[in-house]
Amino acid sequence: MNVGTQDPSHLTGGQKLAVKYYTVAVVLFTAQILFGLLAGLQYLVPEFGYNVLDFNVNRMVHINAMVLWMLYGFIGAIYWLVEEEAGTELVGLKLGNLAFWVLTAAITVVVLVYVFVQTGPGEMSTIWLINEGREYIEAPRWADIGIVVCLLVFFWNIAATFMKGKWSGISGVLVLDLVALTGLYLAGMFYTPNISVDQYWWWWVIHLWVEATWEVMIGCIMAWALIKTLGVRREIVTTWLYIEVTLMFGSGILGLGHHYFWIGTPEYWLAVGGAFSVLEPIPLVAMVVHALYDSGVHRFKNSNHPAMAWLIVHTFGNFFGAGVWGFMQTLPQINVYTHGTQWSSSHGHLAFFGAYATINIAMFYLALQKWRGNVYMSAGLADNGRKWKWALGLLSAGTLGMTMALLVSGYEQSFVERALGGSTWAAYFEAQRTHWFMQGMFWRQVWGVITAIGLAILIWDMLTIGRKETRSMVLPANHVEATA
Repeated sequence: MNVGTQDPSHLTGGQKLAVKYYTVAVVLFTAQILFGLLAGLQYLVPEFGYNVLDFNVNRMVHINAMVLWMLYGFIGAIYWLVEEEAGTELVGLKLGNLAFWVLTAAITVVVLVYVFVQTGPGEMSTIWLINEGREYIEAPRWADIGIVVCLLVFFWNIAATFMKGKWSGISGVLVLDLVALTGLYLAGMFYTPNISVDQYWWWWVIHLWVEATWEVMIGCIMAWALIKTLGVRREIVTTWLYIEVTLMFGSGILGLGHHYFWIGTPEYWLAVGGAFSVLEPIPLVAMVVHALYDSGVHRFKNSNHPAMAWLIVHTFGNFFGAGVWGFMQTLPQINVYTHGTQWSSSHGHLAFFGAYATINIAMFYLALQKWRGNVYMSAGLADNGRKWKWALGLLSAGTLGMTMALLVSGYEQSFVERALGGSTWAAYFEAQRTHWFMQGMFWRQVWGVITAIGLAILIWDMLTIGRKETRSMVLPANHVEATA
């Protein structure tokens, strides 16, 4: 095996499966950006794509591609790490590969139906075959069932691998979280005639499935990644992971109330939801800050600079996007004006990028390092690391730029539509014709293009990084001590 040469022969079965998930994740990431640009353009030129690719279709593919590429990235990251953590080969590898191809084929069919069929009659056949019509979880019912089955296979493979090998604090948290990951998705697969009750369960998927179970899962991935890149002591990351789980029960679930208080639920959700929403990202920030402090005290070596840089971006992106940007609009006194405006979209863009996209990209670089024969990826790369730095800068700047532009548009909507217009239909349309709203949407598009350029450079870098290197990776300090 030559250093710097892309050679999958030395990868384990789980890591080869992870590479498949990573590949599809990057394709879906690209689709997310492209359909987002199309949807953004339609704010500026409403007739663009009319009756061919309407705004509702572009927005639907944009959001669903985002959710799915992140989920693919998480599954890939766990498959990449599970065998080393358990100290044994992956259980159910053939079943895992079958689940991957079934899930990928299903997603392909669903996207094609979104684009070419789009809608159907108001009958059960439409719900089962075309679109369930529920925002963010529009997949037809057969695809919903397929997602749950594939997640059950994933859960079994991971749990059985740890049962065959060894357990750790991180693996125990992960396996319990995968139970919730599978179970909570079921909450979006039935209807009730009462709209408040229906919305109540719908939020269990939109908030708890994405924002709670995903937060714990990225906590596990973050813990592993810090051990791999810096050689951080396991007891540090495990302690903060336990605190993350504790706060998730105390803040993530109760924080769901910031969605509840406009759907007819009891008034106490006004206080509960607003108060607890901000606490969720704090343990992950503390985990990384503590790990970096510990690495400085013990003079640990960083084995992978691109991955570590993306982990740091994740830390603060999660805190500001999910925490600060979320909290500043979830207090009921504020949310009465901001709910359903571009202010929410501003929070969503920064939160999903900061909390989830960044850690997936970090894991891509960790995988690339081993895939290229444990190549050197620390300071002084053969190409000076220009491409990954540009990709990190442009993706981060582009997302932050879109966030601020959408915030301007959302502020204008809140003022004109809610404060002045009293939430009437006339005020709703008037707010979207104002100068500042359109200025915000224009700059959102500009920063969206910058984000797309950043993605293109990221893909270019992932295809080429390490090829000119002949040096082997720098081992983290604790690994050196353990093998001395």
